Amino acid sequence: MSGRNQHLPPLKCLATFEAAARHRSFTQAATELNLTQSAVSRQIKRLEHDLGRPLFERDAQGVSLTPAGEQYSQLVQRLLRELAQETALLRRRGEGNQLTIASSPTIASLWLAPRLVQLQNQQPQLEIRILTVEDPSRLDASEYDLGLFYHLPGEIPLNGVESRPLFSEEAVIAICSPGYLHQHGQVTDANALLHEHVLLVLEDHHYDWLTWEDWFHGLGMDWQLPERSLRANSYQLLMNAALAGQGVILGWERLLDWELSSGRLVRVLPQQLNSRGSLCLLQPRHRHPSQATRLFIDWLYQQ
Repeated sequence: MSGRNQHLPPLKCLATFEAAARHRSFTQAATELNLTQSAVSRQIKRLEHDLGRPLFERDAQGVSLTPAGEQYSQLVQRLLRELAQETALLRRRGEGNQLTIASSPTIASLWLAPRLVQLQNQQPQLEIRILTVEDPSRLDASEYDLGLFYHLPGEIPLNGVESRPLFSEEAVIAICSPGYLHQHGQVTDANALLHEHVLLVLEDHHYDWLTWEDWFHGLGMDWQLPERSLRANSYQLLMNAALAGQGVILGWERLLDWELSSGRLVRVLPQQLNSRGSLCLLQPRHRHPSQATRLFIDWLYQQ
């Protein structure tokens, strides 16, 4: 490297350093960046070698920033944030018809995607990009125009983002495909779910997601491990299994109204439990909404 760039650090190490400094953990940084912990450690050591001083203190309890590391992390975070904002602005520039919608994979695939055909028929000029992530706090507000996520009451609001509920209450119900009932028979009561049917069980769920155990306890019913189950760490995968007639799944009634109204899924019991949160529209503050943003919001509230 020569000229004015000769004093720049190894640039690919900066994002790793920023994540490790923010989390105060190499392990969490590795998870966020889809790297191994040893890869994170190597990149941090390379950056420290380049700077000629340690950025982290390492001990049996984990890692903490040195005074130099604390000061440097503030600079790196600011520069990366500004770079992300300017990059996002450049990506959105053009004719003003581009729209980036951030959402969880479940909401994007089950609620948003089936409805986009109608929007694109009404507004064919819109160029829509969907950005999926489970936790909206991992996004910078500059990365998207609008977001669709479940939000819990009392949850700390995201920095620089306004949140508005699309509907207040959401019923969580037990559902399956008609084909499953045809093969296995009707569900007579909640106890029969545990002994006579296959439960589709979500593992590694997000904190705002209800589990079967939550559902039974919330309705004042006894819970025990089901005799038969299919488990996965992906709700979309389990939903595909439900649609294929492989078991009974917990479903969010408004989130799945498309499948329920079409008859692809049916409710198996009258019991229901209100969800912990509600589907909300997220909109970054202090940004003038584009025409594409306004068109999408108008269409969304028609839904």
